[in-house]
Formats: sequence, structure tokens, C-alpha cells
Amino acid sequence: MTIRVIIVDDQAMVRAGFAALLAAQSDIDVVGEAPNGKEGVQVSRTTHPDVVLMDVRMPEMDGLAAARALLDPPPGVVHRPKVLMLTTFDADDYVYEALRAGASGFLLKDAPPTDLIAAVRVVAGGDALLAPSVTRRLIAQFARQKPAPRRNRALDLNGLTPRETEVLELIARGLSNQEIADRLVLAEQTVKTHIGRVLSKLGLRDRAQAVIFAYESGLVTPGDQ
Repeated sequence: MTIRVIIVDDQAMVRAGFAALLAAQSDIDVVGEAPNGKEGVQVSRTTHPDVVLMDVRMPEMDGLAAARALLDPPPGVVHRPKVLMLTTFDADDYVYEALRAGASGFLLKDAPPTDLIAAVRVVAGGDALLAPSVTRRLIAQFARQKPAPRRNRALDLNGLTPRETEVLELIARGLSNQEIADRLVLAEQTVKTHIGRVLSKLGLRDRAQAVIFAYESGLVTPGDQ
């Protein structure tokens, strides 16, 4: 299956470079481009891409607002692409809000070409691109805000088995599937099965939203070891 991609970035050279790189892949088709978030939303609504590469900082409508528009569309709009945020800054303040809005991950613009290609494939496949550095920043964000646990989130935890709760906690600490498997003495495929059940039971899209849920429910708190 070919992955349909659009690129939304205010720098023409960035769009051209990413488009050339991705279009050279046999399984990726670049179906549109836009120089700002407002036009990006319009292009997405007409081309129905699988993945939107979305710059964070743009004129007219920034990447965060555009991501919200795409991932929480108005009534009558059924298409919801996966959104992969692009940023120049590893310490971007948009991370937390973009992931809460439903973005599937972040990628630095200066990442190696192979990372960009892999990221598109990972996100198109339904997984989140959430590096440990992003997880640490999410934790730092919660540490600054120290939000009170949301009661409905905490109640949702009751639907998880003890093992699923344990897996969710380790996801929130930034452990990879293999690291979770090693910690719990399980096969990696078993861990993937547990994660799938956690996401399904909690109505979460991906690993990124699972991290946020774990903190908002009070399962994990900043400063926990």
C-alpha cells in the first residue's frame, strides 16, 4: 500500500527537499504541499493524505492550530490523517499540546534522511514516534504544571488488568517495548499485545497519548523513579 503524504512548511526549500526524498521511495507518494497551516488544512481536506508532515512555526496558522483542525475536524469531515510535527528546536514548547491534540510524534528537521523516511512509515502504520527525549520533556511539563489527576481518567484505570497497568506505567517512563519485556520478563510480542489492549480499553490512539493519560490519571507522577 502506498503512503500518501503532504508537506506543510513555510520554507520552500524544505518542502522541496522533503518531497524529493520521500517521492523517491516506492511506497510513498507526495500528494500535496502548503506554505502555512491554513492552506495545509485545505490541502489535507482535498487530498486525504495518510500522513501530514507539519512544521511547528508558520505564519497565518501555526502547526499546533492546524494539527487541532485536522485531528478534531468539524461535523461532516471524516478524514483524520496522522500528523507528524516537524521542528528545528528539540526543546520546543509545543510538544505537550501537540501530542494532547493527537499528533503522532515529533521529528527534528535536521534528522538524517533515513529517519524521516522511517518516521513516515512508522506513523502511517499506526505507531507513535515518541523518542525518550520527548517523553522526558512531557514529564518535565507535568512537573512544572503539577496538574491534579483527572477523576474520569483515574476511573478508567479500573478497566485495566494489573499487568496492563504495569505496562502503561513503564510506557510513561519512556521504556521501549524491548526494555519493558526485559523488565517484566516477557516476550516482546506479549508486550505489544498488552499495549494494544491498553490503547483499546482506554480509547487512545497511540503511545504518545498513553504517556499523557498515565500522568493525567495520576498513575505516574513527576519525580517518580
